[in-house]
Amino acid sequence: MKSLQDRVAVITGAGSGIGRALAIELSAAGCSVALSDINEAAVNEVAKQLNDMGRPAIADRLDVSDREAFYAYADKVHAHYGKVNIVINNAGVALGATVEDTTYDDFEWLMGINFWGVVYGTKAFLPYLKQADAGHIVNISSIFGIISVPTQSAYNAAKFAVRGFTDALRMELEMEGSSVSCTTIHPGGIKTNIARSARMKGDVSKFTGSSKADPREDFEKMFRTTPEDAAATIIKGIRSNKRRVLIGSDAVAVDSMQRMMPTAYQKIMISGQKLLAKYGK
Repeated sequence: MKSLQDRVAVITGAGSGIGRALAIELSAAGCSVALSDINEAAVNEVAKQLNDMGRPAIADRLDVSDREAFYAYADKVHAHYGKVNIVINNAGVALGATVEDTTYDDFEWLMGINFWGVVYGTKAFLPYLKQADAGHIVNISSIFGIISVPTQSAYNAAKFAVRGFTDALRMELEMEGSSVSCTTIHPGGIKTNIARSARMKGDVSKFTGSSKADPREDFEKMFRTTPEDAAATIIKGIRSNKRRVLIGSDAVAVDSMQRMMPTAYQKIMISGQKLLAKYGK
């Protein structure tokens, strides 16, 4: 989809971070945007900012883990704009806990948003995308959809699932000769509030090597890429119809490491984390 002019783009998790940056950049590129977030005040503010600049934008509160709500939202967006060209399933949450400390409720909460939210967003909008002259689905995975790390079992499970789901969908669309395509996004550390708002359960310090009482402080320091840079990279991927997009030098490094050492990377990570836990940062 080389031209974004006069397209309609749907973005979940658009109240902050990458979603907000995507809303601003896609709007500037000529898209009308439909924005949603669980934080209604935040997403309304983004839409107001765009409207004040004369750009078409609507905002809604949406819990992406609610299937019926997502389908109703898709109908509402299509009724408002008359078409949908781009769907970006961006909403996500984080959880830090060992498998032992992660409850079934924790797994269901995270999977409901990070995996089922992607599935619902894809399936609810796919018929409308196929009706348009061109369509593109962007599903946000993670570098943790490429490698696994301690205390991230639920997050890993969801992001690996998003990767497999989206890659399979792309192949199906290509086999159909569809005008719709899709891209899997693997961000590294992005300067958003996802780490700050992550749920933490139990003592994860011996697994993460963090010297802080709240390891989220250390996680945030490792995030180098801005939401604006991430959004620009994603939009470039849409324009060039990329199958997979890595965001940030850390994501590129992790992908290379996994390709060269498909299983040996785990031993390297374990050794590194033990050293961090023993000597601090």
